[in-house]
Amino acid sequence: MVTQLPSSTPTGIIYPESDGQLMADNTKQFELIVLIKKNLDLLFANDPNVFVAGDLLWYPVEGDNVTSRAPDVMVVFGRPKGDRGSYLQWREDNIPPQVVFEILSPSNSVKEMITKYKFYEHYGVEEYYLYDPEKLELGGWLRSHDELAEIPQMTGWISPRLGIRFELSDRELQIYRPDGQKFLTYLELAQQKEEAQTQAEQERQRAEQERQRAEQERQRAEQAENQLEALRALLQAKGINPDEL
Repeated sequence: MVTQLPSSTPTGIIYPESDGQLMADNTKQFELIVLIKKNLDLLFANDPNVFVAGDLLWYPVEGDNVTSRAPDVMVVFGRPKGDRGSYLQWREDNIPPQVVFEILSPSNSVKEMITKYKFYEHYGVEEYYLYDPEKLELGGWLRSHDELAEIPQMTGWISPRLGIRFELSDRELQIYRPDGQKFLTYLELAQQKEEAQTQAEQERQRAEQERQRAEQERQRAEQAENQLEALRALLQAKGINPDEL
């Protein structure tokens, strides 16, 4: 069930639904954000209480419409799927996003990323992943008590919350589902679907050809049996016992 949640509160305070920043600075950053967001959608499609969002403003404190961040991707366990103009934490059973992803772009400054890290640490994020597609660098932090502690080795790391595995190979970030399937782009998913449909059609055609061959064999066998019976009848009509021949 999809739930529509309002983005304003009875107090009349306006919580802007945009921070005025672009979702992505370039195609590479955009594609990675979409890849992670849509594959997480697929991963948790059957769980109505996992909310996944991309570039959605998160306000952690009621009455404060200045303190906010818009993670490139965030995942919230324990909250229903549905459309939101922003994530107002106090209206979401006060549950903060447990997992956030950031994809670096050339415009991101060190100061900005430190500020984001401190925000996520302070407001309860459990897992924070940061990827730089230009430098092929992947960082991760896992909550330990009141701090986000750096994960020493990200290659092969499995997210405790998501169950996904991170790899760095072929000059790109690769992410794998708990069942071992790789996160795929929309184009790859479409191609995979098309290939599956083509294979299914080929299998159907082969099955139909086998059915037709079996039917032809049955008809030939039936025709031969009819001819044999006709010959037996002819011999018997002439007083000849076909079984004695």
